[in-house]
Amino acid sequence: MATIKDVAALAGISYTTVSHVLNKTRPVSEQVRLKVEAAIVELDYVPSAVARSLRARSTATIGLLVPNSINPYFAELARGIEDGCERNGYCVILCNSDDNPQKQRSYLRVLLEKRIDGLIVASVGEDRDLLDSLACVRTPMVIVDRALEGVPADLVRIDHEQGAYLATQHLLELGHSDIACIGGPTDTGVGQLRLAGFHRAMAEAGVAVDEQRLLQCDFTSDGGYDAAARLLGDRPPTAIFAGNDMIGFGVLRAAAERNISVPGQLSVIGFDDIQLSRYVYPALTTVGQSIRELGESAAEVLLLRIASPQRQAEQRIVPPKIVLRESTGPRPSLFNDYR
Repeated sequence: MATIKDVAALAGISYTTVSHVLNKTRPVSEQVRLKVEAAIVELDYVPSAVARSLRARSTATIGLLVPNSINPYFAELARGIEDGCERNGYCVILCNSDDNPQKQRSYLRVLLEKRIDGLIVASVGEDRDLLDSLACVRTPMVIVDRALEGVPADLVRIDHEQGAYLATQHLLELGHSDIACIGGPTDTGVGQLRLAGFHRAMAEAGVAVDEQRLLQCDFTSDGGYDAAARLLGDRPPTAIFAGNDMIGFGVLRAAAERNISVPGQLSVIGFDDIQLSRYVYPALTTVGQSIRELGESAAEVLLLRIASPQRQAEQRIVPPKIVLRESTGPRPSLFNDYR
């Protein structure tokens, strides 16, 4: 691989002059600049990003730590973050931890060793060692999706509790009272907030919650499918609030296998509004906000933090909205009720 000294030798000038041309640190003649550029092309020389970052004290890179890149939610979020950073001259290093605490800690160490200019952390698990490590990070940082206890950083997330409240309220307004909830893991802040929103809507409507209708699973389609299989037996509910869209997809599959019509016999509503939710059949009614815009907002907050490290910590709580599609409808009449 060619070095800056190779470029200097071919151009017939000193390597310090080549450095001035590359970094624009001192004016050089047009003739010298053209010689350097020609030598760079001939040798296919690539300047050292590490050396330049040491001089500029900036790498123009952002680290992004996500728990599961297979989940479309995090894929869309990462795209929004990448778009926001790219427009401002930053590239993004994506690290997927596969919900593995050890990988999360390892990737965090790798990102910090690369002297990134900023860090975005999306929905890590309740790993105490990782939280302690994040609390000690001095690199500008933004947390996305949910707050992390003891981590002093900017926060960008949707209002999980209000979103679940709106989803449940939508089912209640359609006349449903026998409503099941398949929530995410209750050891996560997201799962707890969404379950709280469900309970608040039911309590305000004066509808008692049947504990047997409350199930928890991972935020996956497999989890939603298995949980729905337990609910759609001899006494199925007329509606299900799924803790996220992936769980909702599993519910739709379980219902289809049992010849349960959605929404004729069963209404299903999800959470997040990932792009895939509009293409499943029936298209999934859900609650959320543009995930890519959420990612772009996280990038914006991080770049503000990089520019002004001493600014007061910011919390951006994005209001959710109902996205009506095909999977919810009125409660079936007693005549048509299959129960």
